[in-house]
Amino acid sequence: MSESATRLSVFKTYKLYVGGKFPRSESGRVYEVTDSKGKWLANVPLSSRKDARDAVVAARKAFGGWAGATAYNRGQVLYRVAEMLEGRRDQFVREVAESEGLSKSKAAVVVDAAIDRWVWYAGWTDKIAQVVGGANPVAGPYFNLSTPEPTGVVTVVAPQDSSFLGLVSVIAPVIATGNTAVVIASEKSPLPALSLGEVLATSDLPGGVVNILSGKASEMGPHLAAHQDVNAIDLTGATEGDLARDLEIAAADNLKRVLRPHAEDFAESPGTHRMTAFLETKTVWHPTGSLGASGSSY
Repeated sequence: MSESATRLSVFKTYKLYVGGKFPRSESGRVYEVTDSKGKWLANVPLSSRKDARDAVVAARKAFGGWAGATAYNRGQVLYRVAEMLEGRRDQFVREVAESEGLSKSKAAVVVDAAIDRWVWYAGWTDKIAQVVGGANPVAGPYFNLSTPEPTGVVTVVAPQDSSFLGLVSVIAPVIATGNTAVVIASEKSPLPALSLGEVLATSDLPGGVVNILSGKASEMGPHLAAHQDVNAIDLTGATEGDLARDLEIAAADNLKRVLRPHAEDFAESPGTHRMTAFLETKTVWHPTGSLGASGSSY
């Protein structure tokens, strides 16, 4: 008998990604994930309300440093994520193929598009301020300058059917603009999301900037939508029944920004709307000085 025939299969252990670490759910619960044909793939953590609270604490702790980093530095970090994904491309092709029932060739197209999406948003980090900010003309001797600032901690309900390209498309714009994220991965296809956590941990991204939870959006969503330290919520993946409506109502309690779900083709060019959805505009007035007899001022 050959040596390879005597080896035990080494199954991958999938864990949450919270605060730069890889905990199991504090509840000890797991659930089975299967492929499109019902074949078992893995047991993954079934996150609890406590896990969600821990993720918000980690995201808030990381917010100041990430929002205060230069836009150029954030772009470097996002580009590094693309680099690390490129090195693990084959793994993600396999996971996407199994999760979404795609052929290897179609899954490869999806993974390549997701890698390119990171690069695309990396290029926007130091440019979005020029697009949505600037100097405003006013009737008076004042400088009037508007600049975008990140909203804060954003809960993201990831798409249910686009387990990787859709996932990247909702996470990257949130962090590109200086926000931190608590992500509820696709319930039926969480494996690419949990593997993404391993990539983020080795991509120079500070711990807590992105926190990834697997489990039920219907269970964690209401607690995160009502959480007083969450500033915004992306409801893209809240497609179950009246979940989006219920979460939007809960989010109104502390005036969260809300991005409602709508039909999207994540393969299309994303535009800037997901970045501007979680930006605030700060406008500053500053006197230019008194006009002299010559009509000039400093």
